[in-house]
Amino acid sequence: MKTLEWRRNELIILDQTKLPAEETYRRCTSWQDVKDAISVLAVRGAPAIGVAAAYGLVLGASELLRRKITDTAVFSAGLATVAAALDAARPTAVNLHWALTRMLKTAEKELAAGKSSAAITLALEREAVTLHAKDIEINRSISAYGAAAIIMQKGAKKLTVLTHCNAGALATADIGTALGVIRALHKRGLIERVYADETRPLLQGARLTVTELKADGIPVTLITDSTAGWIMKTGRVDAVIVGADRITANGDTANKIGTYSVSVLAKEHRIPFYVAAPVSTFDLSMARGEEIPIEERHHDEVRRLRDVQLALADTDVFNPAFDVTPHQNIEAIFTEKGTIEKPSETTVSAFFRT
Repeated sequence: MKTLEWRRNELIILDQTKLPAEETYRRCTSWQDVKDAISVLAVRGAPAIGVAAAYGLVLGASELLRRKITDTAVFSAGLATVAAALDAARPTAVNLHWALTRMLKTAEKELAAGKSSAAITLALEREAVTLHAKDIEINRSISAYGAAAIIMQKGAKKLTVLTHCNAGALATADIGTALGVIRALHKRGLIERVYADETRPLLQGARLTVTELKADGIPVTLITDSTAGWIMKTGRVDAVIVGADRITANGDTANKIGTYSVSVLAKEHRIPFYVAAPVSTFDLSMARGEEIPIEERHHDEVRRLRDVQLALADTDVFNPAFDVTPHQNIEAIFTEKGTIEKPSETTVSAFFRT
């Protein structure tokens, strides 16, 4: 299953809202289609939505060309409007903003060189394809660093790992971040079993992570979110590995709701808690996790499970999509440029200075 595929002037997106029951794809021929796919979580995961948004801006540029907007200043303003709309689709994942900022800088560079609107559009397409290919390289590098760090700490023995949500191939352009590390360990024969939290309310762990791991022949057991503590208490977990959607300058990380609880449980049971994420997930403009904007999603995601009513239709609901894990709970952050041990303001700053 390919999460994303770019065909000339259209983006094909695997609709993750239908998995695992159906493998269906969305044809995005406009930037509005891409924005909608990001908003409803047809495409999800910080790296994947960054790549999708980059292609969305290419589609926006193509639309401006079809409207015969050749004045480059007006064209540039139109691109900025499209980028702002795409950026607003998911406020927590910083990779989305990072990718769009990089795309707009590409457009600005072409504009400064006196290039036409058509030439700017072609340059944007090249940049989006580059970002897509780069994410594949990044996944591989994160996985290698993560596996090496865990082997260094735990030794070359089989491990039982717990993960939350889905930070795998379906969240990226390749093998994933957290699941990439797990895949790298599995290739070395070092995975005994993976416990996958179901990840309420949208069940990304049950629907996506389990599907991915079973397809790769990696032993996986699905558990309810509320089972994680007991699994740790009874000595069945050697490590926790999760992804991240935004990491602040002190190493605090935002990830799918429920991750904070898992980190507290891991700390209580002295189990190392690892985060795997690309450098683009760091937002050094934010000092600490309290500054991260937390997306709150539609209340029916909690009141309903697809077509099944779980609670009264007028039930009050609080439905944050993410929470923040403090850096004190994290053993290490794996990136494509290396590992940050014991993340803090000091170690994160030193990492970005090297």
